[in-house]
Amino acid sequence: QVQLVESGGGLVQPGGSLRLSCAASGRTFSSYAMGWFRQAPGKERDFVAAINWSGGNTRYADSVKGRFTISRDNAKNTVYLLMNSLKPEDTAVYYCAADQGGYGSSLVAQYDYWGQGTQVTVSS
Repeated sequence: QVQLVESGGGLVQPGGSLRLSCAASGRTFSSYAMGWFRQAPGKERDFVAAINWSGGNTRYADSVKGRFTISRDNAKNTVYLLMNSLKPEDTAVYYCAADQGGYGSSLVAQYDYWGQGTQVTVSS
């Protein structure tokens, strides 16, 4: 079993940056693919970014490509999401998730474990 705890959310002005972190428990973290998803009020949970077990393969939603970067440090059991050039439409609760399959899917249903989420608000 994996427990995930997100941190790093907050209020930021448009054009600003934030780095989210997701700390995982368990000795098998390096075998999981990790993903970031977000959910705005009244909307479905959407894919943001994913990274495979080794960190050698990443994928992004079109809406964040070129602005967000996902990375991981398996020695620290942590995955990161660096968010640059933030826009008001990026406002949402951001969740990290772990996929036992190891490849980094964009599908919510593929993920086995979820964190509690961290709020990101982009507003002037």
